[in-house]
Amino acid sequence: MVIVVAALEFASEQDRNHAVTLTADVQRLTREDEAGCLDYCFAPDPAIPTRMQVYELWEDGESLAAHFDHPYYERMAGLLQGVGIVSSTNQAYLIERGEPVYTEAGEKKTAFFKDSV
Repeated sequence: MVIVVAALEFASEQDRNHAVTLTADVQRLTREDEAGCLDYCFAPDPAIPTRMQVYELWEDGESLAAHFDHPYYERMAGLLQGVGIVSSTNQAYLIERGEPVYTEAGEKKTAFFKDSV
């Protein structure tokens, strides 16, 4: 699996909120229609009013690479042009294994990946 994490900084909170509204449909369509897309979310940061947090989850690197050639990617890029983005940071992470953060009883786990080989 591949996780993409990004932060988009906007000139104002109004610009950020406008970008969230503009991109909602393409976020939903990307999740529904693009092969390998498990999650795709561009959301307002509740602590920093000019920041949008981006979280994407892809089955594999090939799915993410195919996304860059998909019309929804082009649509998202076009929607985000001219809405006051000042800067952005982004990173992709290859995830080889995952496990729940809480036990089946809902308790916080105190150790992770202990049975790794």
